[in-house]
Amino acid sequence: MKKESNKLKENLINSDFSVKGECAISLILTKLDIINIELSMLMDRSVIQLKTGRMKSYESTCKKLKKKGLEKNFSNALEKINDLIGVRAICSYVDDIYRIAEILSEQKDVKVIKVKDYIKNPKDSGYRSLHMILEIPIAFQGGTQWMKTELQLRTAGMDYWANLDHQLRYKRGRKEAEVIDAELRECADMVGDLDTKMLEIRRKIDKI
Repeated sequence: MKKESNKLKENLINSDFSVKGECAISLILTKLDIINIELSMLMDRSVIQLKTGRMKSYESTCKKLKKKGLEKNFSNALEKINDLIGVRAICSYVDDIYRIAEILSEQKDVKVIKVKDYIKNPKDSGYRSLHMILEIPIAFQGGTQWMKTELQLRTAGMDYWANLDHQLRYKRGRKEAEVIDAELRECADMVGDLDTKMLEIRRKIDKI
């Protein structure tokens, strides 16, 4: 088991996979830049406020495999974990999220494997975000490999809530988290209401 665990760590950190993963992140970030420029020219405002990318750490990968009841090996990580490679974009408004998702889904060099809409259907915790599992072609050493990547699209309010929820809920024990579950869901609803209101205000301005 320890040998498998060490091999998993090596494959995640010091292998072709990590190099290709960083390339996939760069490619998606570039695509988001182009989409932002295109939409900004059309709508005379910035659509994406912030974007980041990361490779999932060995520790986080092990935790996720354990949660899924899987052995700690690289093949399980590749097959069962969709966010080994992750990109997040913070959008100005909720409708911008769906615009970006639609544009990406129409690009010939992007395969949309799965979409999970936690905006229209929030998690029980209150979490909101649009998740897209994409495959991106990476040309490397004479060959091309389609790399699975998770893209999260959310508003600044959703991102603020998710970051604090992670700190308050998952960085502490389950017993402490249960005390604040209802309050966190209430805050998530408030963020959702705020996003809806800000979108209504922007649409009013757009009509003037």
